[in-house]
Amino acid sequence: MNKMIRFIPLVLFVALGVVLYRGLSLNPQAVPSALVNKPIPDFALTQLLKPEVTLTAADLKGDIVLLNVWGTWCVYCKYEHPYLVDIAKSDRVSLYGLNYKDVREDAKQWLKDYEDPYVFSIFDPLGKLGIELGVTAAPETFVIDAKGIVRMKHVGPIDSKVWQERFLPMIELLEKEQGVAR
Repeated sequence: MNKMIRFIPLVLFVALGVVLYRGLSLNPQAVPSALVNKPIPDFALTQLLKPEVTLTAADLKGDIVLLNVWGTWCVYCKYEHPYLVDIAKSDRVSLYGLNYKDVREDAKQWLKDYEDPYVFSIFDPLGKLGIELGVTAAPETFVIDAKGIVRMKHVGPIDSKVWQERFLPMIELLEKEQGVAR
């Protein structure tokens, strides 16, 4: 029995090594979301540029929607912003923003300085909708179908490679489901 006990640390070490090795092979941007294939959570928040306008989940239905979580405090948001401006110029998707844990005046100035790519931005200063969406950091982008169902979550900035490899296949699938010809 004493001989068996001596091997327990070795077995634990090997098991820990296997778990750590498996963790190194995972893509940190492929964070699973509990919301995928579920409706976007209900919310009632104001529009960033028009505080008198209250927005709800119904405002994100009817088209293929990208909901981009951003903040002026986010370094990678500045990196991806020019690419978002390009996406907004295409008519393929509707791009909405979720201004996350920010100061309204700072966010408004950001959109003046760098161009506003969004149809509108939802102002979420306390991060309540972000919590409902499972946001871990900005930028994150959700693909929402015309019925308001979250179909994909992407963690990290969007650039041309990410757009080609992750977003376009999902958008083409949604267009096919909706019978949209491209």
